[in-house]
Amino acid sequence: MTRHIFSLFILSLTLVTLHACNSLPQHRTTHLYIASDSTATDYSTEADYLTKRYPQMGWGQVFQPLFTAESLPRLKNLQVASKVDVIPKAKGGRSTRSFFEEGRWREIYDALQPGDIVLIQFGHNDQSKDKVDRYTPIEGYKQYLRMYVENVRAKKARPILITSVNRNYPWVEGKLQNSHGDYPQAVKDIGREMNVDVIDLTQLSIDHFTAKGEAYVTEKYFMNLPEGKFEGYPKGLKDNTHFQPEGAEAVARLVFEAMSKLPAKP
Repeated sequence: MTRHIFSLFILSLTLVTLHACNSLPQHRTTHLYIASDSTATDYSTEADYLTKRYPQMGWGQVFQPLFTAESLPRLKNLQVASKVDVIPKAKGGRSTRSFFEEGRWREIYDALQPGDIVLIQFGHNDQSKDKVDRYTPIEGYKQYLRMYVENVRAKKARPILITSVNRNYPWVEGKLQNSHGDYPQAVKDIGREMNVDVIDLTQLSIDHFTAKGEAYVTEKYFMNLPEGKFEGYPKGLKDNTHFQPEGAEAVARLVFEAMSKLPAKP
């Protein structure tokens, strides 16, 4: 009888151990949320995307394919699981303020789990002084960034601030210049103040676009389209803020590469 009880105990202990092993972090999913504007939006979820919006793409739309079994070890400092699920919550025309006021941030906050990651990239619309529904001056911009960082940390997730990807202007003597004024520096200020990771996508994109050259990125990266080529733009388009597929993919790679170089956190 005693031997039978001991055998049952060993069996129970084995089952508990197996259950614990199956519950280890490497077997869970890391959710990676993108809180941002049109430059990172996934437009493919919109009705009639191929006929009305294509070839416009945000970098968040092409981010998921970068997270492969081969590439995930490069993110070891971020302590990601064996699977990363990219959840692009970016929405066109949103600033730090309007993204919060519309309840879009709350959707991310409510869903956050320990170990998740939140990429936070705003600035394009915060600086739009002529659009009162989105404009957020520098001090207000910083306050929203502080709140976002605090919220993410409260859920034991990891915030990563990202300065705005640069527009395709202004160019001076073959070199692209900062198109976002003091907003990128404000992000870096919050990074130092709160000891939070910052990816300087403004500078990374300036350097990358400059290396490619103005003519190349104007035609291949940004939404400068000829007449009659795309169904959604029969008259063509001149847009040096939003991306075609090649541009979105290039920016997504810049973000991923920068993530792979972030330091480990205790």
